[in-house]
Amino acid sequence: MSAPDPAKLSLNTATIREKWGLAQAIEGCARHGIRGIAPWRDQLAAMGVKEAVRAIKANGLTVTGLCRGGFFTAKHWKDDNRRAIEEAHELGARCLVLVVGGLIPGSKDLLGSRELVKEGIAAILPEARKAGVPLAIEPLHPMQAAERACINTLEQALDICDQLGNGIGVAVDVYHVWWDPKLAQQIARAGKDRVLAYHICDWLVPTRDLLNDRGMMGDGVVDLPKIRGMMERAGYAGSHEVEIFSKLDWWQRDPDEVLAICKDRHGKVT
Repeated sequence: MSAPDPAKLSLNTATIREKWGLAQAIEGCARHGIRGIAPWRDQLAAMGVKEAVRAIKANGLTVTGLCRGGFFTAKHWKDDNRRAIEEAHELGARCLVLVVGGLIPGSKDLLGSRELVKEGIAAILPEARKAGVPLAIEPLHPMQAAERACINTLEQALDICDQLGNGIGVAVDVYHVWWDPKLAQQIARAGKDRVLAYHICDWLVPTRDLLNDRGMMGDGVVDLPKIRGMMERAGYAGSHEVEIFSKLDWWQRDPDEVLAICKDRHGKVT
């Protein structure tokens, strides 16, 4: 298949979070000709929303997503999600990514936790619709079901979307879903209207840390061109957002080197 459009490349700021704040990431994207950026909310808070909006606009960047809302099984989730929706609206973000939360604290009830997540999303969805902020449920790998996200497949996420209607879709993160035997079927089911974000990286063998040892594209076992083909056949025409948590490798490198390699690998191996 043909190489991806370089204009679709976006930087999720988790990729350079140990060395750069949001202001540096914005400047770095502009310097390297990366047209999209997806901030994390702690970095956004450190810079200030108004200043971030000004800098993003001044550098001609598109906010491909805001990370993150969610954690509906924890306490005090509602106010935080309302703030997240407001921030996404101010940034003009294409979506607010939801990491939905794990098991209800003290519980082993996985099905009950998933139901609570659905109720939480339903509670904030009217406000998100009013603000014009699409909500993107991000299924996480089953290894993170207990602590971070009890929604673990695109099928589970899309079942919630079917029940809740407009204004909600999914974020497809290859790190979390590459293994799913129903991946092609569920991406096709989502279609162009419900795939709101596409996150790329790679799965290393061996993986030394299940949270913070993602690989740069091309360094692992994920068939990235095959998954991109699934996305394009489903009608997805959005950004390709590089999101790499890498405590042992990429977070230790010069972020300018990281961005240059992201650009190179995006064109060659995705």
